[in-house]
Amino acid sequence: MKLDCLALQPQTGEWLKELPAELKEDALVGQKRAVTALKNALRQHGTYSNIYALFPGGLLKRDILDAYFTDSRWEFTNWYDWLYLANPSDPLRPLCVNLPSGTADAAIKAIWGFLQRPLDQREEAYNTIIEQFDTHKLRDYMQQIRDKKAEDIQGESLASVLVGHQHPAPYYYCDRVTEERLFGHVGVQSVEGTVSSELHLIEAGLLHKANGGILAIEVAQLLENITLWKRLKDVIEGGEFEWPRQSPTSGAAFFYRPESVPINIKIILLGSRNEYAQLREYDEDFDNFFPFLADFHGHYATQNEPVAPYFNYLQYVWQLADVLPLSTDGYSALLRVCARYTDYQQELTLNTIQLLQLLREANDCALQNQHAKIDKAAIDLALQQQRDREGNLAELSRRSILEQQVRIDTHGSAVGQLNGLTVVTMGGSEFGEPSRITATIHYGDGDIIDIERKSDLSGNIHTKGVMILSAYLANQFARHEPLSVSATVVFEQSYYEVDGDSASLGELCCLISALAEQPLKQSLAITGAIDQFGNVQSIGAVNEKIEGYYALCAHRGLNGEQGVIIPQSNRHQLNLNDDIIDAVKAGKFHVYTVEHVEEALELLTDTPVKELFQKVRERTLDSSDNDQPRGFWRRLFS
Repeated sequence: MKLDCLALQPQTGEWLKELPAELKEDALVGQKRAVTALKNALRQHGTYSNIYALFPGGLLKRDILDAYFTDSRWEFTNWYDWLYLANPSDPLRPLCVNLPSGTADAAIKAIWGFLQRPLDQREEAYNTIIEQFDTHKLRDYMQQIRDKKAEDIQGESLASVLVGHQHPAPYYYCDRVTEERLFGHVGVQSVEGTVSSELHLIEAGLLHKANGGILAIEVAQLLENITLWKRLKDVIEGGEFEWPRQSPTSGAAFFYRPESVPINIKIILLGSRNEYAQLREYDEDFDNFFPFLADFHGHYATQNEPVAPYFNYLQYVWQLADVLPLSTDGYSALLRVCARYTDYQQELTLNTIQLLQLLREANDCALQNQHAKIDKAAIDLALQQQRDREGNLAELSRRSILEQQVRIDTHGSAVGQLNGLTVVTMGGSEFGEPSRITATIHYGDGDIIDIERKSDLSGNIHTKGVMILSAYLANQFARHEPLSVSATVVFEQSYYEVDGDSASLGELCCLISALAEQPLKQSLAITGAIDQFGNVQSIGAVNEKIEGYYALCAHRGLNGEQGVIIPQSNRHQLNLNDDIIDAVKAGKFHVYTVEHVEEALELLTDTPVKELFQKVRERTLDSSDNDQPRGFWRRLFS
């Protein structure tokens, strides 16, 4: 099927009709699945109800969590201030006491005043403290010091505030995961050669600050030190935090053991899908502790959701970028880019960092041209600047073709030769370019020799593709009689490993051309995978492949015959640049889609496929009765 220019890019005009009159920035657009998981998890209490939040690259995790926790809370949030108070019976075992949130300083002052009073004048102060700061641990502590005097309390101080919550945060975020930052630290001091610890040397970690609420932890750094993961799991499972012993070399500090802290917390681990898989494989208990998966998306599917909310996401990115406003055609150009980043016409990217970078560069382009808004010209210029920065290797490769160092024909016809569409990944750059595929035949018994494989330049997937096309040829031409010819196929002037099955359609067309001695158009380049029945299957990077071939044809001069053949299933991924759209509109370049190898052969040869296959049978079937070579299948699977 020959495509018109409207099929080669998303129809952004339809999307613009849904642009709201008023925009409200929203970082959670398109994240319904993940938000629902968070809501369900935050209604749960207990050890076995924590969350793993899965983020694809490009999303700003802190922004998303901030947006969600603006209106949401854990239903079992319960904030306390936590103190360490001197133990009247053992100075090396300070006691952990919780108090109502925001009352730590007042409680310390009241307890110190209580100790200053004579024993026979304490009853009223005792009752006042119990009534004002009523917790179970405080009652226990007041009972222990009820008959103690201030001088009975050993140590440098009476109390130290571990955590005070005047204004607790909706959640706490641990991005730089270290032992001290997450779990806190008990310091030591040396006085006249004596090493010791004291109340004021006990430092809280984020685990203590978030106690009673929510703690979000970056899992990547947590996994760099697996002992941190084990310690965190012990805290979650045990429901309390125990301070580790100091090194025996620290002398007296070795015996300093503050009382453990009861922990009531909801943990959210933030990471990628790979890290999620690692944790599940490494720790068989992981699923028990983290049963809720909040799977954040990198794409917004317009076929399932209205486009209007996506503009609120763009408003959030725009506010973050702090740039000029977008014009109408600027929105249209930006939406095309958003679809291009996803590789689908009906999906839009949620990659905030990528869009942020683009908008800031487009803003600079607009300012340089003294424009009051970011328009299509500014976005196009920013994209061109990005391509120019990354395009050196692509230009060098194209130059080698233009100078005939690498032979690629874009006109005429040839037997057993065509242009395959490939993507080259080299030195951090990725670009599309054509590659010449050739096939030759000789008398034999049905072997298909893949030179790439013989020379150890074929990856496993490419080798599988060649075996599949071999199976197609056997099914088509050697069901009842063996083939009397063998063939070789190769990527010419390719000196690096070839992988992927996207060339199998082109290789099959080359082989059939060689078998039938039917020339193929060199003006058409082709890409696609096939199955054993000749059905054409989708491939990746279709836009880059087409643009790479078009660039070569445009340099040589378009003659109206050049074009590409791609799988029909890749049609909805097309999002080509304006130059190609204009060339297709003018009839100078063509994009064809096919569903079966027979359609591709007819486009490449202008010959009915029945006639073509009849030529193959006449040339290849072995009808001799004597010394018949080994059959095709025996050779193929030997």
